[in-house]
Amino acid sequence: MPVRRLDPVLVDRIAAGEVVERPASAVKELVENALDAGASRIEIVIEEGGRRLIRVVDDGAGMGPEDLALAVDRHATSKIPDGDLSSIATLGFRGEALPSIGSVAALDIVSRPAGAAQAHRIRVDQGRKHPVVPAAHPPGTRVEVRDLFCATPARLKFLKSERAEAQAVADVVKRLAMAHPDVAFDLSGDHLTGFRHARAGAGAEGLRARLAQALGKEFRDNALEVEAAREGFRLTGYAGLPTFSRANALNQFLYVNGRPVRDKLFAGAVRAAYLDYLPADRRPSLALYLACDPREVDVNVHPAKAEVRFRDPGLVRGLIIGALKQTLAGALHRGATHLGARIGAMARPGGAPMNWDWRASPAAPAQSSRAGFGEGFGEGFGEAAQAGLLAGGPTAPGFAPGLAPGFAPAADARAHAAAPDPQALDAPLGAARAQIHDTYVIAQTRDGLVIVDQHAAHERLVYERLKAQRAQAGVARQILLIPVVVDLDPADAARLLAHADALLASGLVVEPFGPGAVAVSEAPALIGKADLAGVVRDLADALADDDPANPLDRRLDHVLATMACHHSVRAGRKLSGEEMNALLREMEATPGAGQCNHGRPTYVELKLADVERLFGRR
Repeated sequence: MPVRRLDPVLVDRIAAGEVVERPASAVKELVENALDAGASRIEIVIEEGGRRLIRVVDDGAGMGPEDLALAVDRHATSKIPDGDLSSIATLGFRGEALPSIGSVAALDIVSRPAGAAQAHRIRVDQGRKHPVVPAAHPPGTRVEVRDLFCATPARLKFLKSERAEAQAVADVVKRLAMAHPDVAFDLSGDHLTGFRHARAGAGAEGLRARLAQALGKEFRDNALEVEAAREGFRLTGYAGLPTFSRANALNQFLYVNGRPVRDKLFAGAVRAAYLDYLPADRRPSLALYLACDPREVDVNVHPAKAEVRFRDPGLVRGLIIGALKQTLAGALHRGATHLGARIGAMARPGGAPMNWDWRASPAAPAQSSRAGFGEGFGEGFGEAAQAGLLAGGPTAPGFAPGLAPGFAPAADARAHAAAPDPQALDAPLGAARAQIHDTYVIAQTRDGLVIVDQHAAHERLVYERLKAQRAQAGVARQILLIPVVVDLDPADAARLLAHADALLASGLVVEPFGPGAVAVSEAPALIGKADLAGVVRDLADALADDDPANPLDRRLDHVLATMACHHSVRAGRKLSGEEMNALLREMEATPGAGQCNHGRPTYVELKLADVERLFGRR
């Protein structure tokens, strides 16, 4: 079969398959054109998910008749004024969007530059270009796309339902709106929940207001401001608290020079930064904006401009990881506000119904405050608290007046015996007032109450202490009277011994003990009596992971977290008032104390107004 040139219209339709995959792709190209034209207001209307109609109206610079005629030709663009492909300062530049759309749909463009006497119109019908004619229109541009893919019916078969396509359009517009808070966006159409975002202004305050418009008040209240710079790159935005996480990455919004991207480098850096705070099945919510010299990034590596390539990817990855880690560490104990708000919402109109159960709980036998404690719990809590931990304290009374014999309140009222310290009431986590079910510490703040999971909280404190010790001079160790011998697979034993120096910094001294066995002669002092055999086996499994994305330090962190989990103060332990308050103060000073090592929240805060609503007082 002889080689022949393809028909130009067919060439455009092939190009359309790369640039315009679905209605959302067409909307993205048209909105980006409006933004590049300097629009301050953009209106988007769709019908039937964008298949029947896409209309984008803006108040940007507009085009005269000559530019209008060129705009629908292939490889014609105003976005590379000097022809330098290595320095792209606009959102779109491929020069194929409008001709590609016109080759597979009916395209109608009406445009008028500011100061021009009249507007002009051009139509492209399935690749057939009509002449430019005068028209009536205010300054700006209106683009209408009708019957998308009518010229390529095979592509229609691969589109999803009208609702799914409409939601994809909404997602595209939302992502662009989040990058341009100084532009008003208005989206409407069937099969979607439209929105109208007023201009929020430029700068940090404008961005914060736009994120609240696009992502809701919950994100604004549970996000931390991110700002960092390194060697010409500047990272800004907001990162969600670890306890404000989701099961997928749909709430991650990443931008390069105002361009929304879905880049593997970004995703990997975000995952690495949150590794120490989230379990493997949770994803953080965030909006990050990277600004740099356009020459440092190639935006022309993907037909849909969804991916970018950096000249120095290691620098960018390090900047993102470092900035996020520093931001999360600076949050200290802070946890997500929506946890308590959900409880309070049950008392509001339209909230979930309450199922009250007033049955009393059978009294549990009194327990000594010594039983089951892991050594090291009192370390760092102050002399009074440590003395209370070691000495124990009185148990709760058998039953309170007015309750039937044999039933007792689950609360330990020792902390409530004295008036709360006014200074502690002003602290973020308040003053301890009681311990209920020997598991949860109840604290009072000026405007509400805080419920703390004592095991989850202390687990994080122990873990952070172990990490801090390892980073400074190595984890403090204690010599075992009798070394613990652990039988392993010979390969696992060899791997452990090969990393003996790294294990020494983590507080473990391992030595060979015959074929396929190791002996642990020293262990971290903080964890006291531990299941060292189990710890060593977990460590052997972690070291067997050769994934380059999971470095040795991270694997050792996992082992420290495991040790902290199994040897922190357990649920079911009675704490004195001093111990509870010491726990709260330590949480306030510890990075990451808002969530345990598994990513679960360590405390929930309830505002007094929400508690009053629960009882009908508001």
